[in-house]
Amino acid sequence: MSDGKQDDGAARPDVAALDEQRASDEIADLSARIAQANDNYHVKDAPVLSDAEYDALKQRLLALERAFPQLARPDSPSQVVGAAPAEGFGKVVHAQRMMSLENGFADADVTDFVSRIRSFLGLRDGDLAFTAEPKIDGLSLSLRYEDGVLVQAATRGDGAVGENVTANARTIADIPHRLTGAPAILEVRGEVYMSHADFQRLNAAEGGRVFANPRNAAAGSLRQIDPDVTASRPLRFFAYGWGQLSQALADTQMEAVERLAALGFRTNPLTRLCHDAGQMLAVWAEIEQQRATLGYDIDGVVYKVNDLSYQTRLGYRSTTPRWALAHKFPAETAWTRLDRIDIQVGRTGALSPIARLEPVTVGGVVVSNATLHNEDYIAGRDSSGAPIREGRDIREGDWVKIYRAGDVIPKIADVDLSRRPADSQPYRFPETCPQCGSDAIREPGDSVRRCTGGLVCPAQAIEKLKHFVSRAAFDIEGLGAKQIEMFFADPALPIREPADIFTLAERDARNIARLKNREGFGARSVEKLFAAIEDKRRIPLERLIFALGIRHVGEVAAGILARHFGTWDALLGAVDGAAHEPAFAADDKARRMALADSPHWAELTTINGIGAVLVQSLVTTLTQPAERASIDRLIGQIQVIPATARQVQQTAISGKTLVFTGTLERMTRAEAKARAEAMGAKVAGSVSAKTDLLIAAPGAGSKAAKAAELGVTVIDEDEWLRIAGGS
Repeated sequence: MSDGKQDDGAARPDVAALDEQRASDEIADLSARIAQANDNYHVKDAPVLSDAEYDALKQRLLALERAFPQLARPDSPSQVVGAAPAEGFGKVVHAQRMMSLENGFADADVTDFVSRIRSFLGLRDGDLAFTAEPKIDGLSLSLRYEDGVLVQAATRGDGAVGENVTANARTIADIPHRLTGAPAILEVRGEVYMSHADFQRLNAAEGGRVFANPRNAAAGSLRQIDPDVTASRPLRFFAYGWGQLSQALADTQMEAVERLAALGFRTNPLTRLCHDAGQMLAVWAEIEQQRATLGYDIDGVVYKVNDLSYQTRLGYRSTTPRWALAHKFPAETAWTRLDRIDIQVGRTGALSPIARLEPVTVGGVVVSNATLHNEDYIAGRDSSGAPIREGRDIREGDWVKIYRAGDVIPKIADVDLSRRPADSQPYRFPETCPQCGSDAIREPGDSVRRCTGGLVCPAQAIEKLKHFVSRAAFDIEGLGAKQIEMFFADPALPIREPADIFTLAERDARNIARLKNREGFGARSVEKLFAAIEDKRRIPLERLIFALGIRHVGEVAAGILARHFGTWDALLGAVDGAAHEPAFAADDKARRMALADSPHWAELTTINGIGAVLVQSLVTTLTQPAERASIDRLIGQIQVIPATARQVQQTAISGKTLVFTGTLERMTRAEAKARAEAMGAKVAGSVSAKTDLLIAAPGAGSKAAKAAELGVTVIDEDEWLRIAGGS
């Protein structure tokens, strides 16, 4: 992977040159931008970031996470798949998660991928084959067959829960309704897409309505409430994989895909078998040359380890398989005028500049907006002051170069100074919040300027409330973003904080101007809204934690915290205890090491997947008086359902916390960690009083000494292999 010197067109300092605070700030900024992009792409079919921008941001984030593992955010793009399923369809819990793919962008990424596979499996020599196939730019779909009959079709959604589109999928000619000779349970995974020719005919037939591109047309067509509309659209389907199986399809990826073809599914004829990185790159180049003549959109080539037993050993990260890589194609570019720069205020107070562009078509997509990241980027410098774009700043009225590689909003890559208006003036980034007038400050080391208004800032309050009712949070039917904006401004029945939602019915009953008598409402709709609110008075702990909108705490982190503490009171106990210990100083290594011995900080920061920066944000937010009072009022209105542990294999180490140290000789560290988690154990990165078992391989150092000091049980690799069932 890249070292991160370039971020979607902008020069950034080398990761190795960053200190922990600057890396933390950049990780937070990247994560927030990508989270919004996921929701717009997967749920709304209205993307706000280009594939090129998204991929480059993710690449940079992964580089930061590798360099600063203690700052790795569980809700980063390396941990989160897609977005929550949209309203309007029944929800389907996937029997086996629909995973995302790790992305590669350069030849070196492919050779590194092959090397990592060999290292993980301990294969220095011998044949290691891979399949290579075009990466279709469509909508992922999972088809479930039972006894040969299609019983369910579901979109990917957030990877765990998708949308039930069974009736619509049955209208697609490429999808068989019945199979002969299939396993009793077979989930076929593939991509719904639309050919270029069919896309052009559809646009011509829509009476002036023009879809942005074939991917949007396919996604919108599959997600029609009326199956007859879907049936009228020329959708197609390529099968490339599988989910739950009652019986294996074959021993290799290639043979399994051939088996799917024999069962009646369309599979891509360009799929090839490769035996080294050189052959993989040759296939990538061959497919890229054919890209313009294929008749459908692709955005790269996917490589998969061919041997399915190796795939099983390699297993999965949180959201991506270790045995697959998507090698993306380069971006496309265009020039247009930047009409103006607008400032949006997010729920954490971040002032985000947005470029409003004269609409321009790039790769068949009309785009009119682009992110400008922050004031440094506009000024033509990175966060360390080094020039980007050779120091050229961005101004309103400029002609700017944008680029993209998919169907979403681009990034500004450059400025044409020869076309800059004579009266052009440098853009002055606001130092006060455009929404509430509070000071907007930029803390040392922070790349983002933030409004200091907090709860008095209407933009922050509204965005926090929108987040609170979002699909992955409380998900209250009938109370979406538009309704939140309406109630926030309502003088008679205001919703200014989450607790107000759960007193709405009571307040309405005492109000002269009843909600049911207002325009846009009626007795039935109000009754349904109040019932939906009542239905969410009982909420799982992980959803509550995520709904609070705490900076750095996404869905995955919320789940980790919920499973670790089990109850809201237990989490608050650890947070309140940590708040009374010395303040965390991210730039002071000595104090940070001393703080690690403090019991409450240790409990929070040694949770696998929870970093020190996230803990600092969690403690700061939950102990800030006004914020805590608001949360306490909410807790008084709801019942928090305790978290339950994930269903995993019950073993002698289930529920125990393990730490690995030294160099394992017969199993890679990655495989050992994956094996331990599959057996129900937690794997931490450092030894604490909470550690149950230390596996000490040759070369063990300070962790072994710490374990001895704390009385933690220490075993060697042989004993670990006996426990893990390895050899």
